[in-house]
Amino acid sequence: MAVEMLTDSQVFEPKQGGDITFLDMVDEQQPLGESQIQKLFAGAAVLVTGGTGFLGKLLVEKLLRSCPDLKKIFLLARPKKNKDITKRLQEQFDDVLYDRLRKECPDFIRKISIVEGDMGQPELGMCAEDRTKIMNEVEVIFHGAATVRFDEPLKTAVQINVRGTREMLRLARGCARLKAFVHISTAYSNCVQTEIGEKFYDSPLPGDKLIDLVETMDDQVLNNITPGLLGAFPNTYAYTKAVAEHIVLEYSKGLPVALFRPSIVIGTSKEPVSGWIDNVYGPTGVVVGAAVGLLHVLNCNPKVVADLVPGDMVVSGVIAAAWRTARDYPSSCNHEDAPPADLPPPVYNYVSSEQKPLTWEQFMSHNEVYGLQVPSVQAIYYYLFMLTSNKTLYWFYCLLLHWLPAYVIDAVAVIVGKKPMLRKTYAKITKFSEVMAYFATREWKFDNRNTQKLFAEMCGADQKLFDFDMSAVDWNDYFYNYIRGIRVYLLKDPVDTVPAGLRKHYRLKLMHYTFSAILGLLLLRLLWAVATFVVGLL
Repeated sequence: MAVEMLTDSQVFEPKQGGDITFLDMVDEQQPLGESQIQKLFAGAAVLVTGGTGFLGKLLVEKLLRSCPDLKKIFLLARPKKNKDITKRLQEQFDDVLYDRLRKECPDFIRKISIVEGDMGQPELGMCAEDRTKIMNEVEVIFHGAATVRFDEPLKTAVQINVRGTREMLRLARGCARLKAFVHISTAYSNCVQTEIGEKFYDSPLPGDKLIDLVETMDDQVLNNITPGLLGAFPNTYAYTKAVAEHIVLEYSKGLPVALFRPSIVIGTSKEPVSGWIDNVYGPTGVVVGAAVGLLHVLNCNPKVVADLVPGDMVVSGVIAAAWRTARDYPSSCNHEDAPPADLPPPVYNYVSSEQKPLTWEQFMSHNEVYGLQVPSVQAIYYYLFMLTSNKTLYWFYCLLLHWLPAYVIDAVAVIVGKKPMLRKTYAKITKFSEVMAYFATREWKFDNRNTQKLFAEMCGADQKLFDFDMSAVDWNDYFYNYIRGIRVYLLKDPVDTVPAGLRKHYRLKLMHYTFSAILGLLLLRLLWAVATFVVGLL
């Protein structure tokens, strides 16, 4: 896949159209037509779990902006230490993500209703009054809450991802006006398979049985047997998401439920602003680490497909899945036209590998091209990064490029009275890299015909308003904005510091090659001394 180089003028000038969507260019005299999705949400109350997470924020913003007649969004959220729910939500809606929404719908905050709860608690930690209110008013539920820590203790992961899903479905069964329930899973919930279809797979353990197990077993004993329970699963996240799907299958009978499986979610493509992201999970963490000069090598097969999907397109697909589910399950009291109760919920694999495949090598190539044009002033060392699928070579590079410099720099820090930090940093980076390696050295074949059919069934207006067609994505355009989004939103480094970033990058480059030359000369001197000594002995 070709990666186009940009001229200097293109680098420093805002990219025309990079921060707008088609709606900004539509002539008011050329209406798009009637949106079926907007009709579904007109006057409706919606419940969102995981609304404070990356996808949750995008989902809430998209619903409020693209469905202006929506009545209310209930957000299930729990207080954090020293910060109540209201404070957290106020900070969330102060984000640049909501700038466009504030402009188009200034009073949107009136449609937000906060419900205090906790996915890890029985009955979701909700009070009886809130449960009653939700069961009487809510018509659509988006369940996206989950712990996404791959090294989460099994008990915690089960309580949130498995039992929490069961509690949500029990709540949904009591919702008298329910039209759709969308469970957001992951395309890697069944990663022990090499070919993953849009269907339910056998659970590694029945959901109810696993819940009983973690609730009755001693924590230490549970931790000891966790590796045996996981089997071929790489971590507790994938394992519990697989079991959660079994819970969906078992507890959804007779309910309007859909299962949506996105692959690796990264920054936004277009909406509401290009390149927005607020976390360093997965591939984004790799890009950030490499950009600041901390991460220099990753155990990765450059030729396998990196299945990446933009966050804004994921939420559009999730909303479309709710529309189709509601359409297929009419809200009539007897549900005469609904599918049989024993029919499994539809499954949607949302991936890029079928229509727009991108290898890890191409992924890093795009990031290098655009990243080196706008280097960050936050960088602490010269950009030097490589991918290798050879585990031995990977560990050698880690020793040479990560651990040796870490020990040297920390030793100098101790000598001058500073706090050593680099070894701890590389311990975290190593742990992160090991998690990434599982997904970066393997390849899966996904079936996404249901997802393609879903988009094809949408009317023209909805295909424009809720676009999730991966076949139309231009990776060159995407990564132009993605790398700038990382710079601005994660590194907090505005675009006007690009000239300073370029100067610093040049200085780091000189420092790197000077250091490499000195090290090379010292090595040659050492080899010469050893050779002279050996010749002298002979």
